[in-house]
Amino acid sequence: MTNFINWGGSRRHFLSHLAGAATWAASSSHFVSALRASAPRLQNEEKSAILLWMGGGPSTIDMWDLKPDAPTGGPFRPISTTGDIQICEHLPRLAQQMHRLSVIRSLSTREADHQRGLYYMKTGFVPNPSVQHPSYGAVVSHELAPTRENLAIPPFVSVGGGSVGAGFLGMSHAPFVVQSNGRVRNLQANADRESLARRMAALELIETQFARQNRGRGPLEHGQVLSKTWEFMTSQQMAAFRLDSESPAVRERYGNTGFGNGCLLARRLVEAGVPFVEVNFSGWDTHANNFTALENKLPEMDQAMSALVEDLAQRGRWEQTAVLWLGEFGRTPRINGNAGRDHWATAWSAVAGGAGIQGGTTVGSTNKDGTAVDSESYGAEDLMASILHALEVPLTTVHKSLSGRPMKIANGGQPIPGLFS
Repeated sequence: MTNFINWGGSRRHFLSHLAGAATWAASSSHFVSALRASAPRLQNEEKSAILLWMGGGPSTIDMWDLKPDAPTGGPFRPISTTGDIQICEHLPRLAQQMHRLSVIRSLSTREADHQRGLYYMKTGFVPNPSVQHPSYGAVVSHELAPTRENLAIPPFVSVGGGSVGAGFLGMSHAPFVVQSNGRVRNLQANADRESLARRMAALELIETQFARQNRGRGPLEHGQVLSKTWEFMTSQQMAAFRLDSESPAVRERYGNTGFGNGCLLARRLVEAGVPFVEVNFSGWDTHANNFTALENKLPEMDQAMSALVEDLAQRGRWEQTAVLWLGEFGRTPRINGNAGRDHWATAWSAVAGGAGIQGGTTVGSTNKDGTAVDSESYGAEDLMASILHALEVPLTTVHKSLSGRPMKIANGGQPIPGLFS
C-alpha cells in the first residue's frame, strides 16, 4: 500500500546499478545539453504544495481546538494569535503566523487505523485491494509537472520518510524519498565522469531491449524513470538539496532538527519549481503520556512550521504555495488511564494556508468536549479537493485506473467553502 523507497517501487533496483556512480557534471554532449536545459530558475507564477505529515495521529484537541473548561480538555491553555483564533500555548511562534493559516476543526473521517487512515487521508479513497489510488503528491505531479518543461528534479519529493505511491498514475509520479538533510540515497558521488557515462549508456541499452519484448507497462515506466534520473543527476537544480548553502541564521531559525531541516528543504524545493513536497514528522501516536510527549514535540514543530510560513511569505512564495498540516486522524477527547489519548477519527482538525486559502480563521466546530462535530463535517476528499482547487487543478478531471475504470480526482470531493473568500 505504501511506498518507502526512492522514486517508486522498482527504483532501488536500477539505482543500485548506479551506487557509487553519481556525479553532478559530465563530459559527454548529452550531459552538457541536459545541464543547459535544466539551468535553475525561479518561477513564482508556478504553484506548489507542501504537506506537513504528522505520522501517528496528532492530538489536535491539544493543539488547534482546545477545550479548557471540559473534563476532556487536558492541562494546556489556549493563547491568542494574529488571526481570529486561539491555539495551544506551546505554539507561540505559530501564533504569530496564524493570520496566514486557517484551522479546519470539523474533520470527521472514517478510518481510525494507522495504515487505513494514512491511505485515506493521503488519497481521498478508502483502501481497496483491487485498486491502488494515487496520493496527493502523485496527483499534483501528474497534473502540474507536464507544464514545467525545465524541471529536472523529481516533481514529487518526500522528505524524511516515505509516502503513499502513485497508484494507477504510474511510477514516474511516485515519491522520490530523501533524508531530511537533503541527502539522496543510492547516489554516491565517487565515480569519474567517463565511468558514469558508460554505465548509464549500458543500462539504457539493457532497459530499451527489455522494453521491446512486450513485457507490459512496467519496463516502459522503468525506462522513463531512468531517463529522468540521468537528467536529475546532471542538473544544476540539484543545488536545491544542499542545505549547507543556507546561512547559519536561517538554519537556526528553522531549528537544527529533522523536521526543521525538512521544512527548510521543502522551501528550497518549491522555489526550484517542485510541484509537491511532503515533509514527515513522526512520533504522534501518544497512547501514553500524551502531554509530556507534546511538551517535547510541539516546540520543534512550532519553530520549523512557523519559519516555513514566514519564509515563504517574505520570499514571495506564499500566494503560490499551499501548505497543509495533517495526520491520519486525531486522538480521543477522553484521556485514558496512561495519561494518553487513543485513536479518534470522529472529530479532529487540520491546518491549511497559502495559494489563495483564507488565513486567520476557523472552519467548522466541535461540541463542548470535542467528542463530535456540531457543524458541517468534511472528509479527506474535501480536504484534497481544497488543496487541488488552490493549485488551480480542475476538479472535473477524471483519471482512469489500470482496468479502465473512471476515477474522479479527489474522489469527487469539493472545496471546503470556509477556506476560500
